[in-house]
Amino acid sequence: MASVSIFWFRRDLRLHDNAGLYHALKENEQVLPLFIFDRIILDKLEERADARVSYIHQTILNLQQQLQTLGSDLLVRYGNPIDLWSKLLTDFDVKAVYTNHDYESYAIERDQAVASLLEQADIAFHTFKDQVIFEKKEVTKDDGNPYTVFTPYSRKWKAKLASKLALGRDTYQSPIDSYYLQSYPNEKYYDRFHKIKLDQAIPSLEEMNFGPTAIEYPPLEVNRKRIREYGDKRNFPGIEGTSKLGLHFRFGTISIRQKARNTIGLSEVYLNELIWRDFYAMILSNFPHVEKQAFRAKYERIPWRNDEEEFKKWCEGKTGYPIVDAGMRELNATGYMHNRVRMVTASFLTKHLLIDWRWGEAYFAAKLLDFDLASNNGGWQWASGSGTDAAPYFRVFNPTTQMERFDKQKTYIKKWVPEYGTSAYPDPIVDHKMARERCLQVYKAALNGG
Repeated sequence: MASVSIFWFRRDLRLHDNAGLYHALKENEQVLPLFIFDRIILDKLEERADARVSYIHQTILNLQQQLQTLGSDLLVRYGNPIDLWSKLLTDFDVKAVYTNHDYESYAIERDQAVASLLEQADIAFHTFKDQVIFEKKEVTKDDGNPYTVFTPYSRKWKAKLASKLALGRDTYQSPIDSYYLQSYPNEKYYDRFHKIKLDQAIPSLEEMNFGPTAIEYPPLEVNRKRIREYGDKRNFPGIEGTSKLGLHFRFGTISIRQKARNTIGLSEVYLNELIWRDFYAMILSNFPHVEKQAFRAKYERIPWRNDEEEFKKWCEGKTGYPIVDAGMRELNATGYMHNRVRMVTASFLTKHLLIDWRWGEAYFAAKLLDFDLASNNGGWQWASGSGTDAAPYFRVFNPTTQMERFDKQKTYIKKWVPEYGTSAYPDPIVDHKMARERCLQVYKAALNGG
C-alpha cells in the first residue's frame, strides 16, 4: 500500500487559493482529499431541511467532480470524526494530515483529539491559516496585547497589510505568510492528487436524515460596481446594495484573500467589513469566554425579562414594528437578513423587549445561511452593549425612524410585510418611548450595581 498524505476539507471548500491544500500538494507526492460530514455538529441541528447542509452537500458534489477531472476523487465520510479517523488509519498508509485552522471551541477540541490520535500513530498533523487574513495575535497593540476596539485594530491591520504589499509579496512564497496565496505556481501540483477512483458514493442527504430545501443560494460572484457602490448603498434593504457573500466566506467557497485583493482601491467600506470578520475571529481566539458570556462581565448583571410570548412574536415577525418584522420574515424565508436590519432587530430584542442576547444569537445561528460563531456573537454583543466595540447601552434604535430613514419608499416593508397598513397588521407589542426608558433604567441600575 503506497503512503498518502490526506488533506481534510472543512471551512475551505475550494481548490483555488487554499493554504492547507497548497502545502499538502507542495510537500507531498500523493495527496488524498477528504471531507467529513460531522455527526456531532449535524445531530444538533433542529431543521431536517437545513439549507446549510444542502449547500455543503451540493458543494461537495461539485468539488468531487472537479477532482475527478484531475484524475483524483474526494473521499467523503459521515459520522463521528474521531471514529472515522481511526478507521482511515487502518484503510490507508497515512504519511501526514493537512488542514486549515478553525477557531470555534468545538473545532479546537475536535482537532486536538485528532492530533492526539495521529501523534500516537506517529503521523504529522499540519494546520494553516486560511479563513481570515490576520489571526489570533498577528495584529496587536504595541505592548503585544490584543485589541478590544475595532478602529485602532483596523488601522494596525491596514498598516500590516500595507507592509506586506510594500515587500512585494504577490505570490505565496513563505510558509508563514499566507496573505498573498495565489493559485498553485505550476499546474504540476495538481498531478500530486492521489490517482484514485472511489467506489463509495457520497452519502445522500436522506442517508444523513436531512432533506432538500427550496432556499436559493447567493451567487459566488458580484460585479465590481456593486462593491464600488457598497458604501453608498449598503444601508438600504430595499435595494441590492450588499454582496451577500457571507455564505461563501463561511464555508470557504471563495477566498477572503482573493476578495481583499479585489477590494483594495475599490471600496474602503467593504474592506472594513472584511476586517470586522478578522476582528471578531481574533476576539473569539483571545477571549473565548465570549461564546457563552458577555465580554464585559458587568453586563451579566442585567435582569433580562425573557418573555417567551414576546420572543415568539419577534421570531415570527409579528411585533408590530414593520422593519423588525420584515427582517425576521426575510430571515425565516431565505436564511438571509440585510445587515442594517440585523442591527435593528437585535437592538429591538435586547433593548425594547429586554430579552437576553443569547436567545437572539441562538435563533440567528439556527437560521442564517452565513452563520459564523465569531461574527454572530460579536454582532449580538454589540447590539446589547455587552461586547468589545459595543453600542453604548443608552443607544436604542428607534425602529420607526430606522424605517423612515433607510426604507423611505417602504420597498422592503411591502415585500416582506404585505399586510402593513391594513387591519390585519398587529399593533406594536411595546411602546417605543416606554421601552427605551425602561431599558435605560434597567441597564443603568444593573451596570451601577444597583
